[in-house]
Amino acid sequence: MDATFYMEKAVFNYRVAAVMIVDHHVLIHKQAKDEHWALPGGRVELLEDSQTSVVREVKEELGIDVKVDRLLWFTENFFDYNNKNYHEIGLYYQVSPLNGEFNFHTEEFFGEEGDRLIYQWVPISSLEDIKLYPEFIRTSLRELPEAPQHLVVHKYSI
Repeated sequence: MDATFYMEKAVFNYRVAAVMIVDHHVLIHKQAKDEHWALPGGRVELLEDSQTSVVREVKEELGIDVKVDRLLWFTENFFDYNNKNYHEIGLYYQVSPLNGEFNFHTEEFFGEEGDRLIYQWVPISSLEDIKLYPEFIRTSLRELPEAPQHLVVHKYSI
């Protein structure tokens, strides 16, 4: 069971995201029906630690075994999506493949879950031109923090 709680007009969500970088490109994804992009990841399950969650999510979505290198950002993210107010706790981990390298190519592709999610490796230098949420990702990936950062992302609409 996901650590997501739905109320009448609000949602509390506990999410992890994987930061995967190859040759100054980062992997992003979006739901096929959406216009905005995000970093791959998903919801933490109840009684599951966040590092296990991000490894599981990457395996489920992409079929790749990864290891967690380090925590980059801990976020408190407030936004509107589908007429609901979201309060999301997010942990953003830099990860690397356990065996070999990431399968890097510049075309969009689907992951292991069919055509629900679209993935693409994009140049970090072009992120400001992409509708990517939370917005701090657009500039923060240019220079990763030395130590984990705590960020509060104030309300925005998707």
